[in-house]
Amino acid sequence: MKTLLLVGVTGLVGQSVLAQALVDPRVMEVIALTRRPLNTPVPSRVRLRNPVVDFDALPETTEVWAADSVICTLGTTRKQAGSEAAFRKVDFDYPLAVARRARQAGAQAYALNSSLGADPRSRVFYSRTKGELEEALRSCGYPSLTLVRPGLLGGQRTEFRLAERIASLVLRLARPIIPRRYREVPAERVARALLEAALNSAVGVHILESERL
Repeated sequence: MKTLLLVGVTGLVGQSVLAQALVDPRVMEVIALTRRPLNTPVPSRVRLRNPVVDFDALPETTEVWAADSVICTLGTTRKQAGSEAAFRKVDFDYPLAVARRARQAGAQAYALNSSLGADPRSRVFYSRTKGELEEALRSCGYPSLTLVRPGLLGGQRTEFRLAERIASLVLRLARPIIPRRYREVPAERVARALLEAALNSAVGVHILESERL
């Protein structure tokens, strides 16, 4: 049984990761780092710790980072963040800082919810940031690193995103003729891939493209 460290559990994929982890018999404990306290029903057999942290000043306390594996689903949009600098802080700085601290504490596996098209040489700021994070994580020394690259996510978000709603509708209508790589991927399926990667901790760097989800 393993202890998992989760970051980004209030997002669409993160919520599903948390829900699945709490009922998985292979999980002994879940450490969920959040900005505000969670209000989550927890099965009696699973211990959920919920350290409330400031991601700009992460704690050094070893017990916060003492986990076997890390699952990161942190992410925002340029519009939500307000600027490219603010976006990069959430999608690059925070995931990398968590990765480094957890690795120093002994974590053996890191699973990242990245994005379709992640490429450090991309001209698209979003894709370039995701690619640069993937590249930086490779140098953290994790025996097991999994990079999951979903396309458009399917699921009910708490916030309304008009562009994504329209894209989702179009993709559903055109699904029979759209290559598998560009089809909508249910958030639950992405969460399952992340959880399996964290629990199996297969040695090496593993990339799961959208068409494999």
